[in-house]
Amino acid sequence: MYRRNLFANFMSDNSAAPKSPFTPHPASPGAKRFTNALLRTHENKEVKFYDDLIKGRQVIINYMYATCEGACPLVTSKLIKVHKALKDRMGKDLFMYSITVKPEQDDPAALKAFAEMHGAANLPGWLFLTGDPYDIETIRFRLFRWNHIKFDLDLSMHTSMLRIINDATNRWVMVTPEAEMYTILKHISFADPPKSFEEKLEEHKAIQKKIDEEVKQYGYRKII
Repeated sequence: MYRRNLFANFMSDNSAAPKSPFTPHPASPGAKRFTNALLRTHENKEVKFYDDLIKGRQVIINYMYATCEGACPLVTSKLIKVHKALKDRMGKDLFMYSITVKPEQDDPAALKAFAEMHGAANLPGWLFLTGDPYDIETIRFRLFRWNHIKFDLDLSMHTSMLRIINDATNRWVMVTPEAEMYTILKHISFADPPKSFEEKLEEHKAIQKKIDEEVKQYGYRKII
């Protein structure tokens, strides 16, 4: 009897389906907050906003539009630098989404042209998105609203912030794209998955090394 139960347990454990790498936090608001709107990527692929793009992932989201000649190109250039700084994570455990604020004008072809012009069309983990105007506005309101009509209804404010979300830990962060790279990367790290004691120890050793180098060079802790 014992051998039969042991064999049954062994078979049960090994036949279980592998756990998805993208698992949402139990407290995640899910599609009820994010919506599961059908959007299209700059490669003209249909995706569900929550299920395919947000669920269990850490993401960086901004709004833009293809014909913007002001802040959008500057923000996109900053995001390319962010992507380069975090390239080992992009498309694996970190993703970037640029959503058009003018979906009536920006079809997938227009977004692809914008992405190609700025060298972002083929970067891993980065999608440019369009869709139904109502869905786009709903997502913008639910993710970026400041509960102030001046900001919430003014399309000129579309480039004012980056929204960083980790659905696996249910952490939400915002930072202005005009901030220094160090500040943007630090805000992204605020939503990172929890680190083990060993990882924290190695990270602190690296920080202490930089501090020691600064003290040796300047006589005091300057940056780190």
